[in-house]
Amino acid sequence: MFHLNYNHLYYFWMTQKKGSVTQAAEALYLTPQTITGQIRQLEDRLGGRLFKRKGRNIEATELGQLVFRYADKMFSLSYEMLEVVTFQKENESSFNVGIADVLSKRIASKVLLTALPEDGSVHLRCLESTHEMLLIQLREHKLDVILSDCPLDSAEHPGLLSKKLGECGVSFFCQAPLPTKPFPECLMERKLLIPAKRTAMGRQLTRWFDEQGLVPQIFGEFDDAALMKAFGLFNQGIFVAPTLYQEEFLDGLSVSLVGQTDALKEEYYAIFAERMIQHPAVKRLCESDFSALFAGAV
Repeated sequence: MFHLNYNHLYYFWMTQKKGSVTQAAEALYLTPQTITGQIRQLEDRLGGRLFKRKGRNIEATELGQLVFRYADKMFSLSYEMLEVVTFQKENESSFNVGIADVLSKRIASKVLLTALPEDGSVHLRCLESTHEMLLIQLREHKLDVILSDCPLDSAEHPGLLSKKLGECGVSFFCQAPLPTKPFPECLMERKLLIPAKRTAMGRQLTRWFDEQGLVPQIFGEFDDAALMKAFGLFNQGIFVAPTLYQEEFLDGLSVSLVGQTDALKEEYYAIFAERMIQHPAVKRLCESDFSALFAGAV
């Protein structure tokens, strides 16, 4: 069986990256003779020359260029592995979470509290931003997990996974008095405040309006549910929110429920890198049962 000495391959790779045997020897704290001897042994094993002279310098042969391309992938990946392992060890006691700005902070907090161990051994750090910006942070290893309203296509994002945590229906609210027509025709009586069309719920609403034959007047689009509610209270408009927020919206305010539907679903997902599956908080998050939470029981 053909066995390859990876030390020999590493010395060759370093020589090609540094541009000379001398510079590779300095970087590896070895003598040039040691580097040269190791490369010759690799050449004997591969059955061909890896370098050729060009004036006072050396350059890779055709075989050398082929071997370097593979070696570069191998050792670059190994360095990345070391960085990831080091990062995980240094951050085992922290839980860095990105929360999509369209999500309810109340729901997000309940989800995260379930994932945190009760002994306080994990320190929580939260960042709120758009789904797209949080994905960038996740790819750069700055976040352990993202809570978002839309799933991820792993084929388009290799190395990233998503898990659905739960879903709930959607309700429409307004300040008294209520519209006179039945739901959902009554949505035509006042201006609507809806989630931004870039969000999963915003896109669902657009399709649902078409299916219902409704052409409502849109007052504005909002990323934040609390801001949407505030505008709804001041301008007498109808605003939309997940049914889970009903208790929060109706609590001590002159706000009434206009109607609700399960044809629209607000979904909640955890998105994380495959390498983070063993992080204790990510693991607890993925293994937790949130059915009672999204049924409104807690």
